[in-house]
Amino acid sequence: MNWPFPSGARRYLVGGAVRDALLGLPPGDFDYVVVGATPAQMLAAGFKQVGRDFPVFLHPDSGEEHALARTERKSGHGYTGFVVHAAPSVTLEEDLSRRDFTINAIARAEDGSLVDPFGGARDIETRVLRHVGAAFVEDPLRVLRAARFMARLAPLGFTVAPETLALMQQMAASGELAALVPERVWQELAKALRSRAPSAFLRTLREAGALREVLPEIDALYGVPQRADYHPEVDTGTHVELVCDMAATLLPGDDLIGFAALCHDLGKALTPTDQWPRHVMHEQRGVAPVTALSQRLKVPNEHRELAVLTCREHLNVHRIAELKPATVHALIARCDGFRKPGRIDQLATVCEADARGRTGHADAAYPQARTLRKLHAAAQAVRSDTIASQGHTGPAFGEAMRKARIAAIAAAMADAAAVRS
Repeated sequence: MNWPFPSGARRYLVGGAVRDALLGLPPGDFDYVVVGATPAQMLAAGFKQVGRDFPVFLHPDSGEEHALARTERKSGHGYTGFVVHAAPSVTLEEDLSRRDFTINAIARAEDGSLVDPFGGARDIETRVLRHVGAAFVEDPLRVLRAARFMARLAPLGFTVAPETLALMQQMAASGELAALVPERVWQELAKALRSRAPSAFLRTLREAGALREVLPEIDALYGVPQRADYHPEVDTGTHVELVCDMAATLLPGDDLIGFAALCHDLGKALTPTDQWPRHVMHEQRGVAPVTALSQRLKVPNEHRELAVLTCREHLNVHRIAELKPATVHALIARCDGFRKPGRIDQLATVCEADARGRTGHADAAYPQARTLRKLHAAAQAVRSDTIASQGHTGPAFGEAMRKARIAAIAAAMADAAAVRS
């Protein structure tokens, strides 16, 4: 690669690319730290500065990020209260010392040698997520980052170091998590939902006492019992963990499906205790907390809408074989499935994750998903120009379309019944 730096400057590959290579995983972005250079020298070499709070530059050829080595000093509350110092005199070890976890505080020199002052390579070998130093407590976002890393690394055998978990518990108890802005909480949650094991995100936050601070609607589900004949895992919080992991299995990397899976049973936390373990009307009760959580975290509208309709409709999908054609049509219409047909496929996927996200049911068949998709396709096949050719206009056109779609659903149901018989 073209190396336009001034004499004396040194660059090191840092962060995720080094960590993932040691884990045997495909690398993501390549980020570098530059030691011994000034912003003026970087600009003179053709780099483009993009960092506002600290000097970060884009390489003129590759576009890869190069940040000047820097230190950070706590100056206020929350995760934004830091004073940043970048200068040619800042050493690589000083830069690495400000990082969150030892596995992220490893650098690779141009000759391929590792610079690992905090034992990150050893922690990768022993599968431990450990904080770098005492400054970890200065940034409350690191509690969420630890949980998010566990969503990715738990399937590889990682655990949180006891001393790191103790610091996370201290941070959660301090009230510092209240300083996190909603957008950052959502970013970490979305990344966790795109990971292999979102359940590890929830468990890690709960062990740290942080789940009730950042996601109280989810935390409230733990300890709420369900009927063991339907839910062998009994505990609703455990069920949601299983559903989130199943959603990640069915559609890896899809936080839209993941968020709907996370929220589908929020209404069970509102069931009066004298009605336990039954949860009559939990679908309707759940709409309000799903909406509140979405608004608080500034969740994208598409995520909120799918989560709300999944919360409201998932039991209807589970019993779709029992529904009348007109009821199926009404279900599709409530989901805006004629105008946004993709929603029905998404709903079917989340409902499958719900059904299979139960102890002992991970490999169970879920024919309801196929049925819903088939009935929706039959209704979608009704052509508006055919209805218009029959002379229907205005409200009469809409009613004729509805009846034709219901008839198409009925025919598809009859075909399915004939196949089963």
